[in-house]
Amino acid sequence: MSIWVTGANGFIGRYLVGELAGAGHTVHGVGHGALDGAEARRLGLQTWINGEIDSANLNALASAHGLPSHVFHLAGGSSVGPSIERPFEDFSRTVATTARLLEWLRSSAPESRVIAASSAAVYGADHAGPIPESAVPAPMSPYGQHKLMMEQLCRSYARSFGIRCAVVRLFSVYGPNLRKQLLWDICSRLNAEERSLSLGGTGAEIRDWTDVRDVARLLAGVAELPLPDAFRVINGGSGQGTRVADIADGVVRHWGSNTVVRYSGLARPGDPVSLLADDASVRQMKFDWRIPLDQGLADYVAWFKGQAGG
Repeated sequence: MSIWVTGANGFIGRYLVGELAGAGHTVHGVGHGALDGAEARRLGLQTWINGEIDSANLNALASAHGLPSHVFHLAGGSSVGPSIERPFEDFSRTVATTARLLEWLRSSAPESRVIAASSAAVYGADHAGPIPESAVPAPMSPYGQHKLMMEQLCRSYARSFGIRCAVVRLFSVYGPNLRKQLLWDICSRLNAEERSLSLGGTGAEIRDWTDVRDVARLLAGVAELPLPDAFRVINGGSGQGTRVADIADGVVRHWGSNTVVRYSGLARPGDPVSLLADDASVRQMKFDWRIPLDQGLADYVAWFKGQAGG
């Protein structure tokens, strides 16, 4: 297959490119970040365009390499915090980029299949257990709202123009090379030898943690699924919930520290109490999550210490 990946230089994108290239596919990427030819080839990219996902760059890829059989759409906003600080920027990165991609596909490559990475943030709050794909979305943050708008665009182009699209709602993706969010914050402070850590929230918040190496395999697997309807939503979660406090304790333990973790008790803006996937769709795929959470945390700590020189 000839595959294009938007956001191929991002955290998940880099792992996905490696997964696809390792399976023998030809992979071309477009998005932001300077990559020289050698680095792009090391990742598994035959072509890298550093720029916007717009008609000019998409036409350039098509002229040089032909039309894609599949487009993995990973470009867009990547977390709640920046979307609250800079909502219009998050809108532009997620919604406007998706609109430009879908419009180009409609006019230039309508047979191409889209696998779009969305987020469990579209579900919002008030979920006490596993959340099915049929749950009514109620995002709490600009990030979640913009991901929902992205999904709605995909659904609209599927219904109106037959663009085949599978949306994968990812939950709490972590792993080596993630340089933001909870694990990065904890490791950064442990590396600074802080003896006491104060984190937001209560620590009882439930998240569905998935290692990025498994997530890359899942996304690649979704591309192989039959798609009897033009549009489908799949929860990209494991169905296993873990408290934030247990994650923090696991990181501290693997670090080999006696640091005490405390919680402010204050809910953070845009932060639901529980986000846990109903994983029926993934189980129907017979997908196996291969990396246990404890191993994933150990791998993350080892990676952090390696890149920090610790």
